[in-house]
Amino acid sequence: MSQQTKKEDQKTLSKEEETTIQQFIQFLNDSPSPYHAVDTISRLLKQNNFKKLEEKDDWSTLSPGNYYFTRNQSTIVAICVPPKWKPGNGFTITGAHTDSPNFRVKPISKQTNEGYLQIGVEAYGGGLWHTWFDRDLSIAGRVIVKNYDEEKQNNNAESRLVRIDKPILRISNLAIHLNRDITTNGFKPNNETETVPIFATEACCQLNQNMCTESKSPLNSDHHPLLLNLLAKHLNVSSNDIFDFELSLYDTQPACIGGALDEFIYSARLDNLCSCFICLHALINSMSTLKDETNIRMLMCFDNEEIGSNSNRGADSNLIHSTMLRIHGQQYFESAIAKSIILSNDMAHALHPNYSDKHEKKHRPKIHQGLVIKYNSNQRYASNMESTYHILSLSQKLSIPVQKFMVRNDSPCGTTIGPILATKCGIRTVDVGVPQLSMHSVREVCGVKDVCSSLRLITEIYNQFVKLDSAFKLVNN
Repeated sequence: MSQQTKKEDQKTLSKEEETTIQQFIQFLNDSPSPYHAVDTISRLLKQNNFKKLEEKDDWSTLSPGNYYFTRNQSTIVAICVPPKWKPGNGFTITGAHTDSPNFRVKPISKQTNEGYLQIGVEAYGGGLWHTWFDRDLSIAGRVIVKNYDEEKQNNNAESRLVRIDKPILRISNLAIHLNRDITTNGFKPNNETETVPIFATEACCQLNQNMCTESKSPLNSDHHPLLLNLLAKHLNVSSNDIFDFELSLYDTQPACIGGALDEFIYSARLDNLCSCFICLHALINSMSTLKDETNIRMLMCFDNEEIGSNSNRGADSNLIHSTMLRIHGQQYFESAIAKSIILSNDMAHALHPNYSDKHEKKHRPKIHQGLVIKYNSNQRYASNMESTYHILSLSQKLSIPVQKFMVRNDSPCGTTIGPILATKCGIRTVDVGVPQLSMHSVREVCGVKDVCSSLRLITEIYNQFVKLDSAFKLVNN
């Protein structure tokens, strides 16, 4: 076989991999906000016979089976309790996060300026904000709807997801003729004054009174009636029934396969929905081996990683420790911790051909060359020799490529949920991620092959961790 033929074969996806990528594209397009991501994951778990739990319920008699629960509609935990599990056995856990940098609608968003209706937004996380200019934007999130129950003579409230599919917002650039210095001084938008999206014009609103007239909603002083009416129309309720909402801006351009050889995925929110997708499907794919499993298998997708994980639904909350303790009980809990592992999954920085000097010369992850293991001696990543043994062993055994990453000594290092989880519960943790370009842009890039090979490898971590760990000994003198 010629070298050229080998290269062509490497670019070819199997039928199974093609299905995986199409499922991934659909997953991305279905998840414009953390709330939608959790809803999408919930639906997939239900389709695979997972039963929903409520945190307020008693779990002390949880029998073998597959379960999940959500917190704040933006964090989700899936749990597989195998028939052979007994107190003292460990946990095999994968973790990711559902949030991405974006703009979020302010609690009081109504702004009018120079004849334009604008919506006040707040920057969430560390985004490449210049990439949000001149994009076709819309809104997605959740809304509290109140309905008066005549029979019970009271108001019922429910949180409902909303997504407006068409472009309704735009953050426009200033013409180059009015901003000549941008080519020399760079583009440094002020996030308070220069990223306020245009929503409509006052002139057009006057011609569309049915959509722009104020109703009896108590939110009229805080938000444009047009926004309230649009939300009400999509929810099929009256704008008077809208009590409150939490909305994110998102780019309406759908995720797609790209590149001249169909080798890339172009999408928003790859960081970190790609990891959520891989961990979710790895857990589902591993269910065929649950009958012989002794560890509890878990998936945890947290909110608020992009802002430090400091919330009741973030990795720095009590969520992981309290969940394991509720399932396991206290008596043998500490011995179970010693038999456990966490794979913290967050996207990795692929080598950029135009900025190769930004990478440490021996640690340059590339697209199509596999899952990246992240190292940092200052514990910005949690990987060490003990925690990486299992994934490196499986990589060699199954001929699945992996890469190693470490930042330059003269460069700041990001962090993940990995060190937080390791500190919270004392479980050995390894930080991994699929390599990508354009991290924190409104449109990001990763490789189709890396999604498929990473999914295969993490599936086998679920399948084989207990067996590998039983043969792994640390000798202490």
